[in-house]
Amino acid sequence: MSTPTLSPTRRTTLAGAATGLGALFTAAACGGGDEAPGSAEYSAPATDLSAKITYGLWDKNQVAGLQANIDAFNEKYPNVEVALNVTPYSEYWTKLQTQASSGTLPDVFWMNGPNFQLYATNEQIAPITGAVDAGDIDPANYPEALVDLYTFDGVRYGVPKDFDTIGVWCNTSLFQRAGVELPTAEWTWAEFQDTAVRISQALAAEGIFGAAGGMDGQTTYYNTIFEAGGEVVDEGKSGYASTESQEGLTFWADLIARGGSPSIQQLTDTTADQWFTSGKLAMYWGGSWFRSALTDTDLATGVQVLPLPKGAQQVTVIHGVANVVAASSKNRQAAQALQVYLAGEEAQRQLGAAGAVIPAFTGTQDAFAASMPGADLQLFLDAVDYSKPLPVSANTSAWNALETELLPDAFSGTRPVGEVATELAAEMDEVLADE
Repeated sequence: MSTPTLSPTRRTTLAGAATGLGALFTAAACGGGDEAPGSAEYSAPATDLSAKITYGLWDKNQVAGLQANIDAFNEKYPNVEVALNVTPYSEYWTKLQTQASSGTLPDVFWMNGPNFQLYATNEQIAPITGAVDAGDIDPANYPEALVDLYTFDGVRYGVPKDFDTIGVWCNTSLFQRAGVELPTAEWTWAEFQDTAVRISQALAAEGIFGAAGGMDGQTTYYNTIFEAGGEVVDEGKSGYASTESQEGLTFWADLIARGGSPSIQQLTDTTADQWFTSGKLAMYWGGSWFRSALTDTDLATGVQVLPLPKGAQQVTVIHGVANVVAASSKNRQAAQALQVYLAGEEAQRQLGAAGAVIPAFTGTQDAFAASMPGADLQLFLDAVDYSKPLPVSANTSAWNALETELLPDAFSGTRPVGEVATELAAEMDEVLADE
């Protein structure tokens, strides 16, 4: 594709439209199945169980892989009919909130980190405690950071379906044209910035930049905040006031100020991934999901991937979609049976073979790692060992909006980073106090 936007599978810090708490779910999960809303009751059904259930998701590119999962599930449960309900990401969360308010959520549906606590605190999703206690789901099979992401107040609710980590995608032809060597995997923040500036200077006449910042925290400034030793949100308080977190923001302000990146206004008009796919960016901080954006493009054979440059420590944000069961499901047993099957090694291998995502079950990711010969995609798998969960809270979108409003002034140099970050921390704390 020529100048694509990121696939909806990116599952970024955009929290959908989660703009309230209890008021969104006035119906709670009343009138659903036999169990109380949010209960952990579970029993594996007999194979002759008969039911019709729905499975809600947002990415049509994964339908083929998921249909293969369902076909295999039906070999075990031939009388459970599963209808895939695909809603575009731009409409998914609004629709889901409407369904939650009326007690008509899909029986099984995709959940992301930014929205998870909102649905868990309002008892809209069923815990997986019963399936775990029965030995039908083993949390040890998935990255610990993802298991933690879908755990609230010590209770597990979601089963990780897939995951993504962040790396630096490099257009090797632009390095060659600029006369700049591709860095090693052991590079540092300083080496990254110097490389970006050198490429920008060498190819300035063509409007090409070495790297890019931007307002996507998952792929950019959350990582540098973590690598500097800071936090975004911790124990119900904002981390933006700390020296370490501000150092993570300064990384991007400095990159832009030195000319190593387009301006924040340019990146608002045209996102960093679009700069990269149009051949105007040598290095793009992007997730493992970006591989699919390069399929069947001229860039596919000229791309290399490097780990994030190291700050005070090596860190990458990890995120992933989880399969959850609606507390209001009238066919809870069938829904849980599908959730359990999708969590298993067989289904996860099938999903990985489809190539759209990295399956979350440890040991089933070989197909992804081999899907782009010449590019070291294995690093996205290795990065799990030094990953930290995407920062979230019970109403993530409220402080995501504050980041979007305030941080551009810091990145553009309009106001000092410390001043902006301190203001952001104060306003963010007010929002967090209301959760």
